[in-house]
Amino acid sequence: MATKRISDEPAYVLHRYDWSETSLILEVFTRHHGRMALVAKGVKRPSSSFRPILLPLQPLHLAFGGEAEIKTLKAAEWQGGHVMPTGDALMSGYYLNELLLLLLAREDPHPVLFDVYAGVVQIIASEHGEVLEAALRAFELLLLREIGLLPLLDAQTMTLLALHPEARYSLVPEGGLRQANSNDRTSLSGGQWTALQQALGERVPLTTLLRACAEVASALKPQLRTLLNYHCGVPSLRTRQMMIDLQSL
Repeated sequence: MATKRISDEPAYVLHRYDWSETSLILEVFTRHHGRMALVAKGVKRPSSSFRPILLPLQPLHLAFGGEAEIKTLKAAEWQGGHVMPTGDALMSGYYLNELLLLLLAREDPHPVLFDVYAGVVQIIASEHGEVLEAALRAFELLLLREIGLLPLLDAQTMTLLALHPEARYSLVPEGGLRQANSNDRTSLSGGQWTALQQALGERVPLTTLLRACAEVASALKPQLRTLLNYHCGVPSLRTRQMMIDLQSL
């Protein structure tokens, strides 16, 4: 990235951790520059104007610059729009952030994915239940497609044969979309997979994809979870385990 100062860059904080007694390192997702690391100097001081602003799941405009891999934060402005999510919605937001941290390379721009993320964060802040589940599934699909890890969902991956509308198919790591046993409850019909592919092909896919995911969210969830864990290189994501632990209390 050029060393000039970048101003008014739309961004979200994905993660933050201590750098010194008064400063933080921020992992941020920006619209035009992708995932970046910034040092926020003095932000932990009580007098810092950045302190109440640099929170996850909040829309920001940032200014930053520098020649090192970790740039220096110069300014931050909250863009408003929604209150901080709580409960399951907050954990869902942290889950999105963990996926971005694990799957996106630094300074690799994904403006379409940024806009999808912003839309899903707004949904998370205001919705619960089935709508929230559909939003998570839609984001997972769009993330996988954006980084080139999602096969076409209207053909069998290994043979490129068209899907039969009534036959059952499963999405598996390394195997892509393949025919499943008719008794497999986590599989989807060819018609359902094709509907998802058509929604992904829309110019602004999120709204259409939400409707398509709402109809198949429970069956789609374990397939996408397995695929994402495989590409993240972990048996289970930290946020997923945290949700399980909290539910068991």
